[in-house]
Amino acid sequence: MSETTVAHELEAAAQAAQAGGVIAYPTEAVWGLGVDPANSQAIERLLALKQRERAKGVILIAANLAQVEPWLAPLTGSERARLEASWPGPVTWLVPNRGQASNWVTGDFDTVALRVTDHPVARALCLAFGGPLVSTSANPQGQEPARTRDQVTGYFGDRLQAVAPGQVGSRNQPSEIRDLQTGRIHRPG
Repeated sequence: MSETTVAHELEAAAQAAQAGGVIAYPTEAVWGLGVDPANSQAIERLLALKQRERAKGVILIAANLAQVEPWLAPLTGSERARLEASWPGPVTWLVPNRGQASNWVTGDFDTVALRVTDHPVARALCLAFGGPLVSTSANPQGQEPARTRDQVTGYFGDRLQAVAPGQVGSRNQPSEIRDLQTGRIHRPG
């Protein structure tokens, strides 16, 4: 696939997300589904596709620290240092939500799940989109997460508004999820 084709497909995926569409893209270990985190109707469509309960919340991925700064501003210096030591990378942090994220993002929790991704396609997609994207594994609830583009299209077909180019990273496990305030690991990575 040429660089021009890749750039065009990334831009098309970013535009689809900006327009409220559900998109798929590769991440560090599995394919993800994403939408604009500020668009509750898009999140609702994504959750319906996955058959996932809103109560569980979703992860936001970003290309860099600047994209998640609204959620980091109230943190202490030591809390920020812990985050920055693991980013970019496959660690998702549960950060106190001080009203910045809607309950469509947080679910029934008082935290927001944030990750600065090191996957080149996911990073480029967040840059093209202009901010963080919702990121949840590309699979119906209870099914194995998709690891290939063919698996994604097999699960969701034309119910996706765009599929980004690329392949998943070399990780075997989804991102680790840690609570910033307690240090508790909710999902090993």
